[in-house]
Amino acid sequence: MYRVAPGQELDLSTWDPADTAGFDGNKKAGRAYIKQLRRRLAELQHLLWAEDRHKILIVLQAMDTGGKDGTIRNVLSGVNPQGIDVVNFKAPTDEELSHDYLWRVHEHTPASGSLTVFNRSHYEDVLIVRVLNLVPEDRWTRRYDHINAFEQLLADEGTTILKFYLHISLDEQAERLQARLDDDTKHWKFNKGDLKHRALWDQYTEAYEVALARTSTEHAPWYIVPANRKWYRNIVIAQTIVEMLESLGMEYPDPEEGLDDVIVT
Repeated sequence: MYRVAPGQELDLSTWDPADTAGFDGNKKAGRAYIKQLRRRLAELQHLLWAEDRHKILIVLQAMDTGGKDGTIRNVLSGVNPQGIDVVNFKAPTDEELSHDYLWRVHEHTPASGSLTVFNRSHYEDVLIVRVLNLVPEDRWTRRYDHINAFEQLLADEGTTILKFYLHISLDEQAERLQARLDDDTKHWKFNKGDLKHRALWDQYTEAYEVALARTSTEHAPWYIVPANRKWYRNIVIAQTIVEMLESLGMEYPDPEEGLDDVIVT
């Protein structure tokens, strides 16, 4: 329902960030369902780890306060920490800037049997870089093709990729920013620079529309997730990941021969 088809033109104003399709706003039923999804996800992640064959990459992108941290905390709360990595890409270091922009990303892609989450990602190099004019336009416009080729490489080498844009409204962002100011325990999450980026909402929206349209492919699809309602956001993402893992047809490895005769004394 929320998957962006390859080549699809996007107008994010036509995507409802408060949508709760199938639940009609029934938060209680939604929370019960997410518990089921978490249990199933934990089972499938254990199987992924045991089989040690598939590689899973989850990309999370959003406006400020979009809920990336909350998604990781809630959707993946029951998985085995040994089989998952979360990578948070912040402003590049001097060393990273001395290389091509994908250099720092590739080393963090998942190994066999693991699930890796990018909390922000290589897409910042066609988002914030574009909006703040950090590099010339003729450079960042070429990066859509670079990214598609990079993700094709990962897919060809056995990585399954899911990308989620957590779609919130401008009003919802205002409420979440104010909530951080109203709660002393959340002051650390507030950055005055967030207000500067908020003032550029339209520019960021345009940048996301182009990036999602240009880089949603069959092997690395984008999903535009309604994220005003956190519980529904969690359902959409957890269900999508569960369905993807189930489609892999994973099996536990064959046991060592002769175990039927082994007795532990």
